[in-house]
Order: sequence, then structure tokens, then C-alpha cells
Amino acid sequence: MGCATKNAKVVAISLGSLQRLIALKAVPQSAVPLIISTMGDCINQGVDIQLRILQTLLSLITNFPAVHGQLLGDALLLCFRLQESRIAVVSSTAAATLRQLVMFVVDKVVDEDRRDELTNADKIEAVLPNGATTRLGPSAHDAYAVFEDLCLLANSEHPRFLKLESLRKTFALELIESVLTNYHDLFRKHAELLLLLQHHLCPLVHKSLSDRPNFPLTLRCTRVVFLLLKQFSLELKTESEVFLMLLIRIIGAESSDADPSENAQGYTTRPLWMRVLAMEIMRGLCSDAELMRNVWDRYDAEDGGSKVFTSLITALKRLITERPQLLGVCQQMFGVGVSTHPSSASTESVYGLDVGGVAGMVASAASATVSGVANMISSEAGLSVQGSAMKLQCIDQLDKADSPPIPEAYLYLLGVQCLVSLCEGFATFTAPVYNTIMVQKPRSAGEPVIRAPPALDLDKLPAEDLTTKQLCAVHDMVESGWPALLAAISFLISTNLSDELFVDVLASYQALTTVSGMLGLSTPRDAFFTSLARMAIPTRVVSSIDTYMPMEPSTPRTAASAISESFGVTLPGTNSQPPGLSERNMACLKVLVASALFLAGSLGESWFDILEALQNADYVLTMKGARSSANKRNTVGPGLPPSRSVSTSGASPQIASSASGQPPQAPQSRHPLLADLDPESLQHAIQRLFDASKNLDDDAFCDFVKALCKLSAEMIGMQSEGADLVTGNESSEELASSATLSPPVDSAHRRRVSGIHLPRTLRTGDFGVSKLGGVAMLNIHRLIYRMPNIAWDPITVHLLSVVRHSHAPPTIRTQAARVLDDILVVVPRNISTTGELQPKVQRRVLDVLAQQVIPDSSISSTTTVEIRRMGLETLHQILQSSGHTLVVGWETIFEMLGSVCKSAPTPSTASTPVVSHSPQQELGRSRPPPLGYLNEKGYTSLIKIAFQSLTLVCDSLSSLSPEHLRLCITTLGQFGRQADTNIALTAAESLLWGVSDSIQAKRKEEEKEPEYNALWMSLLLEVLGLCTDARPEVRVGAIQTLFRTLQLYGATLSLDTWDECIWKVTFPLLDSITASMRRSSAVVPQGEAHAAVAMAPDLQWDESKILALQSIGSIFHDFLTAKIMLLDSFTKAWEVFVGHIKDSWLHDNRIITAPALRCLEKAIRSCSATDQLKVRTGEALEIAWRACDEMGGVVLEQGPPSPSGKTSAAGSQDVKPLTQESLMAYVDVIRCTRSVGRQLEDREWTLERLTRLMTTLKGVLTYPSSPDFRPDIDAPSPVQSVVMEAVDGIELSAPGVASLVLRDLSEYATLPFLAAFDIPAPAPSAGLSSTSKAGRSGPNRVTYIALSKKVMPLLVDLFLRFKDDAAIYGDGTVEALLAAYSIPIKMKYECPAPSKFGKDQPLWKTATTSFLRIIKECGLHVRKLQIDITADRIEGIWRQVVDTFRGGILADCSAAEHFSLDVQEEEENFDLSLVASLEIDVVPYLGDPSVPDYIVSQLARVLQHGSQLRASEDDLPPSPTSLPDESPPARKSAEDRSSREFGKLERFGDGSIGMGTTAPGRFLPRERFSYWCFDLLFLICSDTSQDQIPSRKRIAALSLPSLLERCRMTLVSYIADESLRGNLPFPRAREEELLYVLRKLLALKLWPGTLWAALSGSPSTYAVEQPHIDQSLPPSDLIADAVKRSKKAHLFHFYPILCDIVAVPRKTPTAWVMSSATRAASSPRGATASDARNSVSLADVARGSVSEGHAVELDARALVRECLKEVGRELGVGH
Repeated sequence: MGCATKNAKVVAISLGSLQRLIALKAVPQSAVPLIISTMGDCINQGVDIQLRILQTLLSLITNFPAVHGQLLGDALLLCFRLQESRIAVVSSTAAATLRQLVMFVVDKVVDEDRRDELTNADKIEAVLPNGATTRLGPSAHDAYAVFEDLCLLANSEHPRFLKLESLRKTFALELIESVLTNYHDLFRKHAELLLLLQHHLCPLVHKSLSDRPNFPLTLRCTRVVFLLLKQFSLELKTESEVFLMLLIRIIGAESSDADPSENAQGYTTRPLWMRVLAMEIMRGLCSDAELMRNVWDRYDAEDGGSKVFTSLITALKRLITERPQLLGVCQQMFGVGVSTHPSSASTESVYGLDVGGVAGMVASAASATVSGVANMISSEAGLSVQGSAMKLQCIDQLDKADSPPIPEAYLYLLGVQCLVSLCEGFATFTAPVYNTIMVQKPRSAGEPVIRAPPALDLDKLPAEDLTTKQLCAVHDMVESGWPALLAAISFLISTNLSDELFVDVLASYQALTTVSGMLGLSTPRDAFFTSLARMAIPTRVVSSIDTYMPMEPSTPRTAASAISESFGVTLPGTNSQPPGLSERNMACLKVLVASALFLAGSLGESWFDILEALQNADYVLTMKGARSSANKRNTVGPGLPPSRSVSTSGASPQIASSASGQPPQAPQSRHPLLADLDPESLQHAIQRLFDASKNLDDDAFCDFVKALCKLSAEMIGMQSEGADLVTGNESSEELASSATLSPPVDSAHRRRVSGIHLPRTLRTGDFGVSKLGGVAMLNIHRLIYRMPNIAWDPITVHLLSVVRHSHAPPTIRTQAARVLDDILVVVPRNISTTGELQPKVQRRVLDVLAQQVIPDSSISSTTTVEIRRMGLETLHQILQSSGHTLVVGWETIFEMLGSVCKSAPTPSTASTPVVSHSPQQELGRSRPPPLGYLNEKGYTSLIKIAFQSLTLVCDSLSSLSPEHLRLCITTLGQFGRQADTNIALTAAESLLWGVSDSIQAKRKEEEKEPEYNALWMSLLLEVLGLCTDARPEVRVGAIQTLFRTLQLYGATLSLDTWDECIWKVTFPLLDSITASMRRSSAVVPQGEAHAAVAMAPDLQWDESKILALQSIGSIFHDFLTAKIMLLDSFTKAWEVFVGHIKDSWLHDNRIITAPALRCLEKAIRSCSATDQLKVRTGEALEIAWRACDEMGGVVLEQGPPSPSGKTSAAGSQDVKPLTQESLMAYVDVIRCTRSVGRQLEDREWTLERLTRLMTTLKGVLTYPSSPDFRPDIDAPSPVQSVVMEAVDGIELSAPGVASLVLRDLSEYATLPFLAAFDIPAPAPSAGLSSTSKAGRSGPNRVTYIALSKKVMPLLVDLFLRFKDDAAIYGDGTVEALLAAYSIPIKMKYECPAPSKFGKDQPLWKTATTSFLRIIKECGLHVRKLQIDITADRIEGIWRQVVDTFRGGILADCSAAEHFSLDVQEEEENFDLSLVASLEIDVVPYLGDPSVPDYIVSQLARVLQHGSQLRASEDDLPPSPTSLPDESPPARKSAEDRSSREFGKLERFGDGSIGMGTTAPGRFLPRERFSYWCFDLLFLICSDTSQDQIPSRKRIAALSLPSLLERCRMTLVSYIADESLRGNLPFPRAREEELLYVLRKLLALKLWPGTLWAALSGSPSTYAVEQPHIDQSLPPSDLIADAVKRSKKAHLFHFYPILCDIVAVPRKTPTAWVMSSATRAASSPRGATASDARNSVSLADVARGSVSEGHAVELDARALVRECLKEVGRELGVGH
């Protein structure tokens, strides 16, 4: 009712209420027609009412599904009417409502079908388009009716269900599209609906597409066609075919940008947008791989089919290539740094379409643009998703009445995407199926995983299987379409694509390649690979690399320049960067490698082309990489901006930057195909391909290897053709230039358009050879465990053919050798079984290696030498790692090793050793080097490496048979004679020793002993031949080997063998070395400049002889008793041996002498003292002593003369100066001979021999000519030590021996003082050894000081040991002993320093101490043994004793004045021991009658002089040292002479006073010591000691004159000087001396009659008893005679002088003394008479001889007064 009011507000309210009621389901079904009718009445109201009606209608129909038939049609009619409204909002809302309602209508069919509840009665009959009838459910009927009307309306026909006059075709088509889009499955289930498609829709759409193009209509028709093809191609097979062909025609038609209405035909040329629409849906279809397979099956598979798929591919190819100028050319695909001028590419396709002439590959459209393509490129040319695509694809622009602006390149972008989708479709289907069938197929137990499967064999798959059928479809599609696909994508990839599109196209390449390979389509597969290879490695890049090479200044390039110009190739410098691969080239290469890797198992013979491409790629990548680092001087920074090389061709900066391989400013994550595009990564990828060879099965691997060998052989063959004239000495650089400059030969480029520039491979090696090595290493198991023809033969035969190809470039031959060697080293190491396979493989390896090592001709080039060297290194490595496993091939090994040896050069003269000319000297001496020099150097390297192998062989000798050992010995002998000293030495010294060891080890088996004995003897002869080699090192090594062998196995040799060794090996060797040495030293160069040159060989021969001697000595030492002494010829052999030693002593350089003597010593020590060998040992020792005696004669001959004279004489004499070391060794030999002799006979040598020995030793000690004296101050020199040891070892018990030793040792003690000498500078002499040079840095003087220090105490010990032996006294030994001590004692401070660095006791003190120790025993034993000693000897002994004391007491001590007071006091105290010893050890025995008077008198005179305090004008008393050997008359005259000196005393009481002086006089040092002598003199003249009274009386009588004279001098000088001096005081010393003399005289008590005896003619006779007093004498004489017999006779003697002193008018000298008298109370200070008598000296108190009294002051007058009183008392007149 409200709606009927026609009031807009009321109608709106009513419709809203009605809508809500419908939504709430509050309206009954019966009211629906009324509602629809009411709304129909209101339809002409305003916009709001119309919109409300639409809302209500939608709600009504959706809430009342039971609305069917006409009622539904009325409702829809309302919407259709509103959709035609001119009001846009109403129209659009109505259109949307209609879509929903139509969808709802169709959706109800789905629901109806699902319920399936209708009975036949419920269904409605409908007439189908084909005239048939059917019964449909209500919903199905509604849908059928609505869809039929839509089709009719779209075709401008009258509808049957809807009461519409017309409907916009575009809207109708949109509704149809919506239904088909959402309910295509429903249509397939309902045949009536399919019939509608077939009878109404398809003709409608086809007609619309065929009519004049109308963008909105054509757009919608195209969308419907896409749905029909996509969803109903099976059901609408014919219609689909028609549509597809129509689309293909649209695609293939040339587009026109003009408006169709202006075109007369209108239908012949399609507008661009129409082609774009067709391509857009074709893109969708192509992306459906299954649909494409179905298309093939339906239309192309049969012979009479319409070939839709083929036509599609062709159309796409034609489309892609129709406007190349629009797509541009990608400069990157030409590579980097190459010229893009058309003339340089006149024979090539710019787009890389030249794929070997396979039919159907060359796209005509592309080839037509070749000539002017470079000029067509504009800055915008190119294809990219961003720049070429539409923001909204054309087919989706439903709101446009006219076509939108379409980029020109969009159509081609769609074409690219179609092609890419097709290719992806092939791959996405085939790859998983292939993987499932070939890789993941079920395997039996133990069957390995297939990692490189072969291609699919479709014939073996189940034919009825769906997958098989689909695979067959793909197979046929690719087989049919690959030429067009290849033409299209090869063209595309050369155009200026963006990275994204480039990746897609490249992925298509990869997909087609891999699919072809998986399906076994070898022809398309190879074509795709070939095309990819051309894209990856542009021809011009390869050919331009070497023309870009920087010119070397030293190489003339004019010819190269001419050739370059004739070919139109630009010379280096015109390009801004070196030729190389761009990023896109490298991406193509990456795909090529990945595809080959994926298809590796099925490539077969196709490997050749792939490997060739990889070779070119590797060449370009490595060359560019090397150049970029090597030629930085030609670039700025890391390289010029890449855009420069591209912008010359007019490319845009953007594309140029991408062409450079550099990412944009803000890099995003790149596609995997564009990742890792650097040379290093690509080389890794290429390497992975070769690494995958290990995954191939045997047949595939064999194909792979054969292809690689074929490639290598062709390359090397090409490079060898122009090298026929190349000699072995030409360098690779020369070879390169000659190959480059030779005329171009067609065969050299017979099949490689991209042929690699040959000289480059000379420098880098052959690709095939290199990779072959890597492949072999990865497939070692095939080389070992498979049949040889699978891997071993192809690889080794090829490598050997290259190695032995004399005209092949040297670098490649070397490379092949290196690869072959690597294989040969690894194979033996990997044999895991020890069965039958092992010897076969080992034989295989060694045979191949022998072909490399052993030259096939005598012509030797540096390359051949290098290859042989490498082969020998390989042998070394094989032996090192697998030598222990070798079971065959030793003959081959020795043949290889021996092939490098050549006979050693013979030296021209003995004095020109081989080693004097080293290669360095040769090189410096002759420039340029001789032609053979390089070969000589190569020969040396061959020797070295071969010798290392030989060394290894010698480490595993146990596995060699006798035949092999003999070969080994011979080979070692050959090496021992080679020029390389180190090798010869090692062969001689080490390896032959090892062989000997091995032979001896095997000789232990009894049955094999003869065979191995013969082997061992041949080895000894081989070594012996090397012992006289001209080179010292080899000599030494051979000698060592020879004797070590004898030494080690000597114990097992028989006596016959030993005899043979001694006489045929050892001594002849020594003879030959000696002869050679003498010859060498005889050739003396003239002039000093050659002296050093002459020394070297001389010394080397010396060393050889030393070694020989030492070795023989060791042999004698080790086997003397066990073997050699048992020989019949031992004595003769020993004589020869000792004779060699003696000859060395006499004639050889002194460097030999000591070792020779040491050898003799060693041999002597080995002599056995066993009973059975005792006689022979005695003979040997006798021979040795005779030799020693003769050698000692040489020492003694050179001993006494001056060293300087002898040194100069030595140069002209045969005997050279002996070194200290030689002398030591000589002494040691003597000692050894003695000690062994004593063990043998248990007794000492005879005195005669010992005397000779001591003489010799003394000669050794005093030998003056040694060039190498050692310091001998702090410690004895070695020679001195060894001599002392020899002396110490002498057994002294035999008669005369002790005297002999003591005498000689005494002489040793005097050597520092009598025999020390300065060492002369050695005169330059060839005879002296090198040690003489070192000697100059030693001491400058031979001192014998340390020897003396050692001998002095030793003499004491020996004397004390033999002190009871009268012989040493009777034969003068003791005299000699004392005389030896007397020298340092007399020299005292003039003795040489006792030590250089230490603080040893001075020699004179050592001598004094030792002397006093002997004196302590001497007097007693002389007295005890005097019966057995002659008087002369006793006299001599005591004379020597007194003389020694005289020397000690009277020695010059002025040097001590400079010492500190403490030191002076110590020195005086030390000398006190002399005085004490005199008192204790000498005086008691000196009075014996056997001692002559003059000796006792001499002692007194010594004490008299020792007691002097002032220097005297008088001479010292004569020394008795000159008297021992005088005749008795001479001695008598001496006694007379000495007695005349005492003529003053012949007048008793002489008081004459001489002339005085006021001079103070020179006081002597050591005042205390003088008083000690004075005390002793008083002591021996007094009667103090009461033992041995006769003896003491005699001494007193003989000494008293000296005492009285000494006192008289003091008293008389005082009186004489006092009168002159007046009051001038005397010096302290004189005053003290005067008082001392007066006190001593006062206290002195003589033996009665002593003075009388002293004044008589024979003091000794009257000392004890005087004759009675002659009473007849006058009184004065009588008194005088009586007084002389008094104890105070001395006071009477001085009486006149004492009177003079008393009469001195002035005060006499005074002195403080100690008095032991009781102190008188009355005179506490003044001295009393008692004090004078009892005074003691301070020295006595200090010594402790008297107790300390009190100090008193005495004056001379008081003492004299007391003396006079004593005189009075003696006369009986005083108290």
C-alpha cells in the first residue's frame, strides 16, 4: 500500500520496511510475486527508490531460493531495466546486483546437484540448441535459461526467458565470463550448458573476434576465449583449435598503429592492442604446461593435425624477431673490451645464431638485420619488465572504451614471457619425473646411488602409463619445436634485456637444454649447448685476447701489426679495457656448466664440444684474471669505467652499467643465475663439472675421458704443426713468437672459429691435459680396479704421446709429464689388495714411467731433461710412499736410475781436483755460457733426483733378490763416480754401507753364504775404487764405508778373508793415498799468490790419509787380538803399519802426524798379554819402541839449536816442525808401549832404555820448533802435562832409576830460568799445516812456569821417598836437586810471574819452601849415610846447601821497598824461615869433620854480610859455587884466599881506626832480617847450645872472625865518624846498631879457646882443644895467649876501641831497651849496671824467647863501661 501511494518518502519507508521483513523471513512465499510487482510499479521513482528496490530485490531472491521460472525472470528483469538507467550509480549498482543474482542462480544449481532430491516429475523440460529436449531441475532450468538468454543477448538476438529487448554486449559478456570463471566445473557436468557454449557462445565469440575490432567487445571476447581454452579445451576440442589458430593468426599478423576505421581492408591488419590482448591470454595459456601438452596431443601429434603448437612456436619466434631495432642489441653479449664495428663481425651473426649449420636454427628476421644493426640501436632500445610492461595489463582494463596507450615493446615482452613459460613448463614436468625414474628408482642391495644417470629411454617405460604418455608428448614437442625455440631465445638473449628478463630467457635456455638431455634428444641438446657456448664465450673475445696483449719493448711487433691490420683487428691500446667476459656471458657460462653437470651421464660424444667451450672459457677467464693483475700500469685504479667501452656503440648509460657486471647503486638480492658471476666462481663451477666425473658410470666416464683426450690432442696437434723447426734449446717465448709469425695455415684453424691464440697456451699449458689430471685423480679407483681400456689406457696413452711428442710445445710436454706423474704416484698408493691385481698395476705404472724417464734417442733438449727429471721425481715419490709394497719392476727401476748416469770426467792432473770448477765459476768465466751448459745443468738435476730414489731403494734392500742387489751395487758405483760431489759421497759413504749391511744380514743363512759372500766382495771392490777418487769428500766417504764395513762384520770373517783384506785392501789403500798426497804436495805453484791454492788439495789429501790411518788403527784395535794377531803375516803387517806411522812422523804434514800416532797408540793398547799371544805382543812392542826411539831422534836433533834457525831449516829439510799435538801423541804412544810392556812382563824397562826415554822426554819438553805452542803459565801445556804423566808412571824401585828421574825433574824445575824462550814468528812454508796460523794467536813465549810449579813440590816428595837411599847422595842427584832450587831462591824478585791470571805463590817462595823441606832431612841423612858417600859428594852437597842459603839471604830485595809495609813485613817473616832453618837444620851438622872449613867460614861470612845495615864498599864474599869441580890445589888456593881476607884478625886487639865521614850512608832495607842474621852469627859463635859440643866449637872457631870483623866495623866507624860529626847526632839505625853490638858483646860468652883457635892457622884442629900455654912466652904474650882462651876474649880483642868510645867527650848514643833485672827503687828511670848486663832486645821479647822486663834507657858509654869492667873481671881486677 505504501508503495502504491507513489509518494517518494512513503515508498522509500515502505521499501525499507519490506526489506527488513524479507531479511527477517517475515514475508511468506506467496507474497513474493506481489512484492516484485509492487517494486516494478515503483521503478520509475527517484534514485533512492531505485537503489532501495535493488537492495530489496537482492534480499528477496537470496532469501527465497524457491523463486524459479517466470518469477525469477521478472525479478531479474527489474535489475536489467535499472542497469540500463542513465544514472551511473543506479546502473552500476544494478549491474553488480545482476552479477550477484546470476551467480546465485547458478549456485543454486550446484546446491541442487549436491542435494540430488529431485524426482523426474519435479524437473522441467527444456529444448536444447541442437533440437533435443531434456528435463532439468528448477534451478538448472533457471540457470540454463538465464545463460542462454545472456548468450543470445550478447549476439543481439531475442532472449527466450528474459523479457528484454536488448542488452549491452559487453555487459552480457562480462556476466558470461563471471559465470564461466566461477562455475566451469558445473558446466562440465551439465551437457546442456556445454551445448550452450558450443552452439551459442563459441560462435558468438569467434564472430566478435573476426569482426571489426572493437576494444571493449574484443577485450571481453578475448577473456571469454581464454576461459574456454583454459577450462573447456577437452570438451570443446574443435572450437579450441579454431580459437587457438585465430589467436596465433592475430599474434602473427603485423600490427598497425592506425585506426582500423581508416583502413580500407580493416581486417588484414590487426591493431596493436588486439595482438596484445591475444598475447596476454596466450601468456596465460603457455604457462599451463599440461594444457600445452594436451594441445600437442590433440592437434600436433597426429599426422593430419593442424599443428597448433608448432604454429604457436613459429608465431612467437616471428613475433620476437619482427622488430629487432626495438629490442636493441645487448653489448654485454659481445663480451668486454672488444670492438663492435660491423666489419669485424662480417662472418658472424650478431645475435649468436650460428650454431653449426643445424637446419632451422637461423632466424631470418635476425639475420636480415645483421649488416646495419649497430646503427639502429637507440638509447631507448631494450626490453624490461619495468620499462616495457603496462601497469595494468590490457586485458584487465574493462573500464576503457578505447584501447589504453601500450608501450611498443610490451608485445615483445609478452612474447618473451610466453616462450619462458613454455620452456619452464617442459622442465617443471620432466625434471621431477626424470628424477623419480632415473635417480630415485628402487635399487638392489649393494647397488650404488646413481649420481649421473643416463637419459630416459621412453621405449623402456610402460606405454600405457599416463606419465609415459606425457613424457612422450614433451619429447615430441621439444623435438618438433626446438629449432624455432632456439632461434627465438638465442635472438632474445642477444637483445637488450633487463636483468630480470635475461634471467628468464637464460633459464629457458637451461630448461630446454636439460629437458632435451633428459629425454635423450641429442641433436637439440647439442644445438642448445653450442648456442649457449657461443653466448657464453663470444668469438671475438677469444680472438681479441692476444691482440690486446701489451707490447713488450724488446720484441719487434711490426709483423704482428701488419697481420692485425690485414684482419681488421684493432691493436692493443684502442680498447679501454682488456677483452673478457661480461656478466651475461658469465651467466650463460654458468648455465652451460650447470646443464652439462646435470646431464653428465648422458652426453657421450657431445662432451667434445662442451669441453672445447669450457676450454675457451677457462682461457678467457684465466687470461683476463692474469692480465688485470699483471698490467695495472695500463689502467687507472681497478680499471677504466666499463661504460666507456659500451657507450662507443651508443648504448644507454643504464644498460652500460649493467653490461659492466657492476650492480646498481642500491643492490637488491639478485637471481641465483646472476649471483657469483666472477671468474673465480665460474672456474670453481667448471671445476665442479670435472669433479663430477667420479659420479659417471664406466661407459660415460670413458666417453668423457676420450673426448678430453681428443680435445687435448687436437689442440696440441695444431700447436705442433708450426713448430717443426723449433730446436730443443729455444725458449717457450721464442716458440710462441715463431708460431704467431708463421703464415696462417687453414688447418691450424680448421674447426675453431674461436680458436685459442696458440702462444698463450704455450705459457699456460693445455686445458685438456690439465683437466685430465684432475679427472684421473678423482677416479683413481677406475685406473686401478677397472679394465685398462676404460680409464688407464686412454689417459696414459694420451699423456705419454704428448710427453714424447718432440714437436709439441715444451710447456705442454712438461705439463703432460706433471699430470702423468701425479697419476703414477697416486695409483700405487691406493692399491688396497695384495692379490693378483697388485703386480699388474705396479707393472703398468712402472712401464709407463720408464717410457717417460728413459729417452728414446740420444738427442737431449732442455724439455726432455726436465721431463725425465719429473719422471725421476715421480719414481722417488712412488718409492717413498709405496716402495715397501713393490713386488715387481725392480729391473725397470734400476734401468731408469742408471739411464741418467754418465761416466765421470777424468781430471787432467792430480793437482787439479774435479771440484775446483763449479758451474758458477764456469758461468762467471765464460760469457755467454757454452751451448751444452743448460744440458749439463739438467744432467745434474737428473742425477740428484735419481739419486734420491736410489736412496729410497737402499732403504728397502731386504726385499731385493741377489740379482737386484748386484744391480743396486753397480748403480751405486755409477752414482759414486758422478760429478756431483754430494751424490758421489752419499753413494760411497751411506748407501753402499746400507747394501753391505743388507748383504751381511742375508749372509747369515748358511745355504746363501757363498752367494752373498761374492756379492759382498764385489761391493768392497766397488767401494775401494771410490777410495782414491780425486774429490776429498768422496774419498773420505768411501774410506769410512770400507772400514765401517770391515769393523762391523770383521768378527764374522775368516782368517783367510782377513789376510786378504789386510794386504789387498787396507795397506794398498794407504800406499796409494800417500803416493797421491806426495804427488799433490810436490806440485807447488810458483809465487806466494798460489800458496793458498796449493794448500787446499794438500790438506784434503792429508785428511784422507788421517782417516785411512784412523780406520786402520780402529781395525787393529778391534780385531788385533781376535783376528789379526792370529795371522801368519801379523809381524810383517805390524811392521808395515808402524812403518807407515814412522813415515808420517818423518815426512807428512803435521796435521797427519798426531792422528797417525793416536792410531798406533790405539793399536798398541789392543795388544793382548794372553799366553798364546805373548810372544807376538812382545815382538809388536819391540817394533813399536824401535820406531819411537827413531822418532825421538828427530826430536833431539831439532832440540838444541835456536828455534828461528831451525824453522827456516825445516823448510828445506824433509822433516817438518812437529806440532805440540804430535809431540803429545808421541809421548802417549811411548807411555802406552811401556804400560802394555809392563803388563806383559810385569817389570819396568831397563835403566838404559829409561835413560833414553828420559832423554827423549826432555827433548820433547824443550822442543823449540812447534808452530802451535800452548800457554804454560797458569797450567802446564798439554805436552808438559803428558810428559809429567809419563815420568810419573816410571817405576822408581830399580837401582839408579830414582836418581835418573830426580835429576831430570830437577832440570825441569830450572827450565823457566834457563830455557824459556820467545816463540819466533813462523816463516811461510807450505810444509806447515793450518794450525801454524792459529798458533800466532797463542802465547809469545814458552815459560815452563807451570811445569816448574808442579815439579818443585814433586821433587821434595820424591826426595823424601828416597832420602834413605845413599845412591841419590853419592851420584850427585841431591846436589843437582839443591842447585835447581838455588836458582829461583837467588833470583827472588827477579823470578818470572808465577801466574797470568791467578795469585799463585811466587816461584822463589815455592823453591824456598821445598828447599827447606829437603834441608830438614838432608843433614841428618848425610851424617847417617856418610860411610856410603864419598867425601867429595858430601863436600859438594854442603857447599850447595851453603850456596843456596847465601843466595836466599843475600838476594836483592830492593824491589820489596815498593811493597806496602804489611807485605814487606810478611816477606821478612817468610825469609826468617831461612835463618831458622840454618839454626836448626844446618848448623848442627855443619860442624862435622867431613865438612871442609871453607864451607863453614863461608856460612859465617854470609851471615856477616846478611847482618849489614848499611851498604858497604866491600865486595860480597866469593861464592863457593865455582869450587865443586876444582882440583884440590885450586880448592886450597881458595881457602888461602878466604883466609887472607881475615888477615886483620891476625893481630889480636887491633885498635886502628880508619878515616871517618859525615855522610849518612845508604841503609839497606829489611833491618829486622839483618838483625836476625846478626843474632844467628852471635849464636853460632857463643856457647849457648850444649849439644854436639865439638861440632859447635868448630863452627864457632871458624865463624868467630866474621863476627868480630862485623862488630869491629860498627865500633870503628862510630869512633871515626863521631870525631868528625861533633854534636851532629847519628842516624837512629846507627845508634841502635852501636848499642846492639855493645849489648851483644857484653852478653857474649865464647867457648873457651875459640878465639885462640880462630886466630891459629888451623881453627878446626884447635877448636875443641888448644895446646897448653907456653909458659916461656914474655908476660905480655903470655897474658895475650891466656886472654885468647877466655870466654870474654872478644872484649879483650876490642879493648882499644872500647877505650876510645869511653873517651868520647860528647854524649854517646842512647836507646830504650827491655831489662830483665830487678828494678831498683832508687833509680826508677836510669839504667843500672845490672840493666846493662840483663838487657834484652825487643825482638827477643816479640819472639817470646825471654819474658818481658821493664824499659830502661841505656847509653853506649854505660855499656862500654860494663864491657871494660868485664875485662877487668877477667883479669881479676874487678868485681
